[in-house]
Amino acid sequence: MKRSHLVLFGLAAVLGVAAAGSGGCTATGERSEFPGDGGAGGEDSSGKGGSGAGQPTSSSDGVGGSFVGPGAGGSGAGDAQCSNDPNVDDDGDGFSEAQGDCNDCDANVSPGSIEVATDPNDPMAKPADEDCDTVVDNVAPASCDDNIALQDADPQNGARALDLCQFITPDEKKWGVLSAQYVRANGAPANYSRHIGIQSGFGPNVNVQKGTRMLTLSSGYARLPSQAGSCGGLSCSEIGAGTPPPGFPQDVPGCSGDPDINDDVGLEVKVRSPKNATGYRFKFKFYSMEFPEWVCTSYNDQFIALVQPAPMGSINGNISFDQNTNPVSVNIAFFDVCQYDSFYPQFLCPSGPAELAETGFGTWDEAGATSWLQTQAPIKGGDEVTIRWAIWDTGDTSWDSTVLVDGFEWVANGGTVVVGTDPIEDPK
Repeated sequence: MKRSHLVLFGLAAVLGVAAAGSGGCTATGERSEFPGDGGAGGEDSSGKGGSGAGQPTSSSDGVGGSFVGPGAGGSGAGDAQCSNDPNVDDDGDGFSEAQGDCNDCDANVSPGSIEVATDPNDPMAKPADEDCDTVVDNVAPASCDDNIALQDADPQNGARALDLCQFITPDEKKWGVLSAQYVRANGAPANYSRHIGIQSGFGPNVNVQKGTRMLTLSSGYARLPSQAGSCGGLSCSEIGAGTPPPGFPQDVPGCSGDPDINDDVGLEVKVRSPKNATGYRFKFKFYSMEFPEWVCTSYNDQFIALVQPAPMGSINGNISFDQNTNPVSVNIAFFDVCQYDSFYPQFLCPSGPAELAETGFGTWDEAGATSWLQTQAPIKGGDEVTIRWAIWDTGDTSWDSTVLVDGFEWVANGGTVVVGTDPIEDPK
């Protein structure tokens, strides 16, 4: 479907969309959660674990916090019945002492766990070797994406740009990435194209959040205007019509969308979680040429993070949306990076236009973006899940959108993790 050019939304119309929880406003609201059990405590005199009750902490970003229980050092689950047989897996974590488990009374400690740094602010914390490599507090490397080229076509390097650094085979009992591939939105394999890029920054004011690179996916070209192969306009396409995943594109209340998608591209990874993980999180930032002219129309491009098996709290498997369940598009409540003027007042663009500079967004027409956001979701230790980050044009191939994705991390410090997306309080 081709869109015909509309007159720019009046302020009243934009305010109406904002009131519905869509673009151009800062989200408010709460997610009610209960604190988890916290990290595991140290061993008591019987050789079994003590308790490590977590202390709830709440984010201060004004959009509803989540409780996370910081661990007390990570050793000693306290429940396992420990035998003297080194070939028996006493704590049920999949490893016996003969298989390298250095504390077979604690299911959070094994070669299948991820190392957790001891909390320096917790006087009760006891340093532990969660991954049983004989070294305490040697956390996973901060970066594995140095020197990956912009046009690198290897999907494993796309995963590395997300800071997924450990790759494993199915017969290994460790945690890590089992597979990675570039795909269409419905999971069908996709050839590499300029809709994919590995960026070391996005203009002078947007930095990588972890490591030295970040994954860039675009319904246009994932290139800056200064880079070879850039779009040079509002719309570019090398892919064409696609098939959406079931349940998508997701409509925003009061803003019926078109059912067709185009120029869809994504990265799909299958991962196995560490035995001591309770969740994971990643950061992203969404840009669109559609702002503000096409807010709340049938053409609104979308970004999703689709997880299978779908965790509790997801929407059709998607875990990235705002507190009003709006999908990531120009209608999301966190869309606050934009140029304000006499027509579009500053309170609708609280983050201003600086993060649009030299990105191409705002060069040929008005555009906007979200702040850096972080999505989190729960997972059971040792489980395998598939995560598909995908973006598409809705309804046509015009007015492109781009998403930056970075900083994937496992949550392994105890506590309860629920699906949610919030602004990052102090991004790099």
